[in-house]
Formats: sequence, structure tokens, C-alpha cells
Amino acid sequence: MVIRLIGRNSRLSLLQIERVKKKIEETFPDAIVQIIARSSRGDAFQDIPLQTLEGSDFFTQDIFEALEKNEADIAVHSLKDMSSEHFFGNNQFAVVERDDTRDVAIFGQQVQEKIRKGETVIIGTCSPRREQMAIGFLQKALPQLGKFSIETKSIRGNVDTRLRKLDSGEYDGIILATAGLNRLLKSESDSSGIEAILKDKKLMILPLIECVPAPCQGAIVAEAHRSNQKALNVLKQINDRQLMEACVQEKTRAMQYGTGCLQRFGVTTISAGNKPCLYAAGENSKGESFNDWWGLPRLVVENKKIFSSTDYMGSFFDYTVRSSVEPIKEPVVYIANYKGLNNERLIRSLDSKRIWAAGSRTWLELAKEGIWVEGCADALGLESLETVWSMPLLNITKHNVRILTHEQASINWEEKGWKTRVSYSLKEKAKAGLSVLVQQADLVFWTSYQQYQQYKTILKKDVIQLCSSGETAELLRKDGVDPVVFPNIQAFQQWRKISILSQDAA
Repeated sequence: MVIRLIGRNSRLSLLQIERVKKKIEETFPDAIVQIIARSSRGDAFQDIPLQTLEGSDFFTQDIFEALEKNEADIAVHSLKDMSSEHFFGNNQFAVVERDDTRDVAIFGQQVQEKIRKGETVIIGTCSPRREQMAIGFLQKALPQLGKFSIETKSIRGNVDTRLRKLDSGEYDGIILATAGLNRLLKSESDSSGIEAILKDKKLMILPLIECVPAPCQGAIVAEAHRSNQKALNVLKQINDRQLMEACVQEKTRAMQYGTGCLQRFGVTTISAGNKPCLYAAGENSKGESFNDWWGLPRLVVENKKIFSSTDYMGSFFDYTVRSSVEPIKEPVVYIANYKGLNNERLIRSLDSKRIWAAGSRTWLELAKEGIWVEGCADALGLESLETVWSMPLLNITKHNVRILTHEQASINWEEKGWKTRVSYSLKEKAKAGLSVLVQQADLVFWTSYQQYQQYKTILKKDVIQLCSSGETAELLRKDGVDPVVFPNIQAFQQWRKISILSQDAA
């Protein structure tokens, strides 16, 4: 059986075609797979922002037409480049694999000096979505060493072309998808060139919540014409059903906010434990800002009292910061809470480290101290980062990470094989009336296991306990509690708001 694969002739596209080729050969050992490379309409307009052109499917339309003419059996695309109209059209598709979904901002070494001088930082992007979300985030997330501004400048070209433009100083920073960089770094013929450019660059892995990825970012999709039975059979066998379901959901939800190259929003799948949820945020086609979650837990809340520790975050503990600072040997430091860094010597000791934060709030507080933060866990829990850190782009392993946390959490992390450093202690405090609210609650949301420990003896016997995914959920289970788990605090806040409104309406 001969299978003709077709796709764009960029290095990244050819690597993606090779991935599909390998999948077909593994599934059909007798297959002979041929590769056809073509340029696309999007490749022909390298100096023009795509949002200024009419139409869509700039990188895929020419490839679609080759299937129509029977010049190839299966087309290979980056699914994020394909319009929803085409994806839900007459042809058949298979999602073969998906890499990390995040965006990464890559900066030249000069950026920090420009910030100190209060100069304008030039960032290359041709994506309205990234302009809408990432630029606003970076204005706060870059080290606040001076009163600087950010200006965007259109950039086109393949990944390696954009990296060379950054390297030449044409831009101070550029924003790319991590998936493309990971695939190039996995390639024997491409990795050395990419690594050479990245060697002296500074990275920021943009958070999923504040900088939501494009729908289906990181997914490789294979397409066959509806009349090509041989190709349809191949797609059926190489399709990853779970990935396909997630991509269908993302494309479906995206259509309700807007279509085309002017999208200023993102849609992505986020897991809370093993349960996938969908998150979308940005600005829709009407210019309205939104952030929405789907797939959150369903609970009956009618006539029930909800207590959320998020409403009393300063009322549970006092923070005592350690005055002594021992040198940290590990190159990567994970900071669980910015409140544990009220020590100038400790802050300055982090200047030479790769810093990761528990969530974006801690990230932004660290930025105020002039610290460069490489990324965060999006409040999804430290262990959600293990797959992120294993990316070729980062290459961070567990043994070269040191966690800065408090005494109780340190014990739990050390038991799981992590290295820790106690930078602060928690001292319980009681706010008048807080115990009564907890005692009367039918549903309680905890943001930390330590809060639960403080009040667990006064909870109702039939209380429903809720929390974010990660270590809190794991420790509650260890203590015999079966919590209702949300992806993070923001997801819970939306659920609570909708639940209360529904109860009021009833």
C-alpha cells in the first residue's frame, strides 16, 4: 500500500509530516509512505500581517486543494492553523499527537538593560490573540527594574527565521508556540542550530490562564478526502481518540467567540487530576472580554451555605520569614508563596537561578522585586509542571529543583523525593467569627491543606469539601477526605458565582 503525504515545505511542517509517516509505518508495516512538500499562500506573503488579508486557512488551503485533485492521499497540518469551518466540513481527520500547548516569550540579553533605562521593549508577534493577552501580562511579569513600555512589531516567517531575527537584534523579544520549538529541538538536523540561538536568550513560559493558547495549539492533524477510502482507513487507525475529542471541544467552543485571523482569545484543555476541563478567555468578536470554564464539578447548592477560604486569605496564618540564608546549589528554584521571600539577601540570591512560581500572583510579586521568572504552575500544583519541565526547550529534571516553602509543606515534599528549603513558617491565627462560618458551612473550599487542618475538628459531619488540584487535594485524600476538585481557584470562583446566581434566580 502506497500512501502519499502532503504538507508545507517548512522545516517544522516536514518534521510533523515525518511524525505522521512514522505513525502510519508503525500501524501498517507494509505501507510505503511518500512525502510531497508544497508552499502555501501564507508562505507567499511573508512581509504582510495575515490579519490584513481576506479569507482564512492561509497555510492549509493549497494543501486542501491537492487532496481534491487526488495529488495526495493524506494532508498533514498544524490544527491551530485550520479554520473550524473546514475542520467541521466534509473531509475526515485524525489527531495524531499533541505537544505542549503553551506560548513562550523569548528575549535577547539586552532586554533587562532596556527595562532599567525605561526604554521601549520591541516584541515581535503577528497574532492578535497574543497582543491581546500576552503583551499586557508581560508588562507586569517582566522584572520591574524601571518604567518601561512594550511595543509590538509584526513578525512573519518560519520558527527558525523568527529566531534569527531576534538573534540579530531586530526585536527584543518574540512569542512562539512551545510545541514548534520542542519538535525542532528533537530533530537531529535542526537541534544544534536552535540550541545555538537559544543559548544566550531568556525565556518566559507564558501561563495558561493569563495567556490562553490558541484552540488546538500543539496538535498535528491528518486529513483525507471523503472519497479516498484507503486514506480514510489509515486515519481511523492512527487517530488518538482522546486528543481528537479535546480538539473538537476546543474548536466548537471557539466558534461561539469568533473566527478568522482576528481572534483575540484562546481556548485550551486543562486537567484537574485526570479530569479534563475547558478554559477560554480573551475578547470575542464583539469586543467583549470574557473568561469561561466548562466541565467543572456539578453540585447541588440550593439552600446550602458555602464557605470559601479565598474570602479570608489573610485570616488563617501569620508568616514568619527565616532570617538566615543558606546558599542554594540547585539551578532551578520553585517558589510556593511570595510571602516567604520578605528577605533581601534571599531575594538577591535568586538572581542567578531559574525561577518558577506556584501561580501568576507569586510571579508578579517576584517581578516587582526585579526577579526574572521563567514560568509558573498556574496554581495547578507543582507536579503539573513535571511534563512541562521535561520539554526539550526547558530540560529541567526533579533533582535540579529546590522548593522554597514552609515547614509543614517541606515535610510532605521531602517524602515525595523533592528537595526543599524552609524560607518561612506559618503561625495559626483566628479571626472573630471565622470558626462560626466554617462550622455552619455545608460546602467548604480550601486553598491549602493547612487551613483544613486548622478547622477540621469543627466541620459538619456531612460537609462537602472542595479544593484546587494538586498537593492540597492529595493531602486531603491521604487524611480520608474525598474532595471535589477544581482545576484552580479561578475555576472555583466562576463555579461559585454561577451557582449563587442560579440559586438566587430560583
